[in-house]
Amino acid sequence: MTAAAAALLGLAATPAMADRDPAYAAARAQGKVGEKPDGYLGIVGRADPALQRVVDNINIKRKAVYSQKALENKATPDAYAFTAGCQAIARTVPGEKYMAPDGSWQTRTSAPPIRDPRCP
Repeated sequence: MTAAAAALLGLAATPAMADRDPAYAAARAQGKVGEKPDGYLGIVGRADPALQRVVDNINIKRKAVYSQKALENKATPDAYAFTAGCQAIARTVPGEKYMAPDGSWQTRTSAPPIRDPRCP
């Protein structure tokens, strides 16, 4: 099993964890946070301390999931996180923010998002 294929297993848990936090949902809807290609959540623009805590908390949880799933699937945590990032960006909906491979923040339109060419 390739690392990319292994990383696809169990991805549904990551967004579900974050969606339970109303502060996260509000920040996402307002375009203050977005998905990054490395599998983690990023802050778009200036961060205030409360938003930084929300993002840090979600990213800590994501890292724990990625580490566990990578171990279970004989992949590296970075490979697992990268594929999770590819999938999270693919699941964005119009109006949500995501980071393009060049590091710029993009707003999702009805077109497919710009993803890293290595994405599965």
